[in-house]
Amino acid sequence: MFNLFKKKEVFEPLNKDNSEITSLGDGKLIPIESVSDPMFAEKMLGDSIAFQFSGRDVTVFSPVNGTLTVIFPTGHAFGVTTEDGVEVLVHIGIDTVNSKGEGFKILNKKQGDHVDAGDPIVTVNFNALQEKYDMSTMLIITNANGKNVTLVREGDVTRESVVGKIE
Repeated sequence: MFNLFKKKEVFEPLNKDNSEITSLGDGKLIPIESVSDPMFAEKMLGDSIAFQFSGRDVTVFSPVNGTLTVIFPTGHAFGVTTEDGVEVLVHIGIDTVNSKGEGFKILNKKQGDHVDAGDPIVTVNFNALQEKYDMSTMLIITNANGKNVTLVREGDVTRESVVGKIE
């Protein structure tokens, strides 16, 4: 009952241009090679970076301006395609598809929606999920569409941090 009075967090637009890739949230970039799943660690799906987040409810944001081309019903992954056709996949945790959506809440977004870098997509209960799963969160460039994409590989980040460029 008291949750009725809980203040809803409002995120200001970042107003990033189409060439910028922003952080998925407030946390830390970790070496992709340190992720426990070889598919991600060995970049089999494409050039990638990984994030570590902490806290109970962590919001994961769109890293680019574009179209939300896929959002898994479980909330554990989503994809955004930029106007230039660069395809970006965000995968939250390792094997978290097995949670069947428990611990994930999709935030008023659906496939086909336009999103901007910094728009909230999913809220995740990291504390509960990390008891069972590696909660490394990956940003993967699944299709660069002929563009040169560069990614920052380490450091502390906030939602506003630029972690890559599309040229």
